[in-house]
Amino acid sequence: MRVAAIQLTSGADREANLERALEQVERAVTAGAELIVLPEYVDYLGPAERAWELAAPIPGPTVDAFAVVARQAGVWIVAGSVWERAPEIGRRCYNTSVLLDPAGAVAARYRKVHVFDVHLGEVDGHESEFVAAGDEVVVAPVDGLTMGLSVCYDLRFPEVYRAQALLGAQAFLVPSSFRLETGRDHWEVLIRARALENQCYLVAADQVGIDGRGIACYGRSMIADPWGTVLACAPDEIGFVMADIDPRRLGRLRAGFPALASRRDDVYGITLRERDGDRPLVPSEHRGGPRGQG
Repeated sequence: MRVAAIQLTSGADREANLERALEQVERAVTAGAELIVLPEYVDYLGPAERAWELAAPIPGPTVDAFAVVARQAGVWIVAGSVWERAPEIGRRCYNTSVLLDPAGAVAARYRKVHVFDVHLGEVDGHESEFVAAGDEVVVAPVDGLTMGLSVCYDLRFPEVYRAQALLGAQAFLVPSSFRLETGRDHWEVLIRARALENQCYLVAADQVGIDGRGIACYGRSMIADPWGTVLACAPDEIGFVMADIDPRRLGRLRAGFPALASRRDDVYGITLRERDGDRPLVPSEHRGGPRGQG
């Protein structure tokens, strides 16, 4: 499967953002992409106080704009993440990544679990003031492959990706708007680590340049393979990069280097459970036992 990671500079003009995003999607389709991943907050990256006014439900006008292209071109699209308005959370939004199938239907949605609340001087984030956290790990089938959905700050939490891998994920799709200050030291390290430790492909689409908040985003949208090798990396400009997800290579690697099968949950003392606390998040056949199987 040929995948594309699109890199954008979103701002405070929602319609202009969508126009630029759709232009890059169409270019990626022309180049042969079968699965296209857009960056975090693809619809709006201006002052957060205005986000709720511009947010939309899912399905709704924001996602529908990408659904039209998915249907016309017959491709899979990860519609950013977008600001999702939902009545149950009042005047906050969800930061939601939406997987659209080639018919333009919503195949899966993931609401960002880890909101960006960080206080390091130049790198201050108060996402929880405007964004409600999700509470579900999400994987979804995509043309015979299993993909895990996550967003930006989630990259710093390996539990998300290990849970997805144990649920069958073969690739991770990660819309992002990584800050310049942290991205130059952490971005590639985190991407390669999440890919190689779980023996999965990883497609990370990032914002680049100065966004509508006046914040510098790192860019360098990247596709890594299950060995942790960078297959494609974007230059510091709007555009996209492409690479192939090869399930045969993935199968050979996992068979020859069965790291996931060597896990020892009996030693770690860690149990991943569903939010109701009653059942394991990861089915028992995928959890490591005394002999390191699963």
